[in-house]
Amino acid sequence: MLIAIAALGITVFCLALWCSVTVARMRDLPTWRRYLPLSFFLFAAAASLLRAFDIPQIADVAAFPLNLAAIVLSLREIRARRGTRASLRTD
Repeated sequence: MLIAIAALGITVFCLALWCSVTVARMRDLPTWRRYLPLSFFLFAAAASLLRAFDIPQIADVAAFPLNLAAIVLSLREIRARRGTRASLRTD
């Protein structure tokens, strides 16, 4: 069971990183929309690092929801961009 939980955590971490970096590379978005998922990801990483300093409460409350927010925002931007490209191809 512990291996499954660790695999899920690593998957969520890698997905959040990949999505955040993908959105940060989109030049046609405003700056704040490009870097908002990346900032959520970095705040989640910082909250997770607080466990090393024996402060797990903040990590328990903030890290996973911030990672999920980064994934949701990133996927929304990626899908919106794909939708725009598809509509340009059909016109």
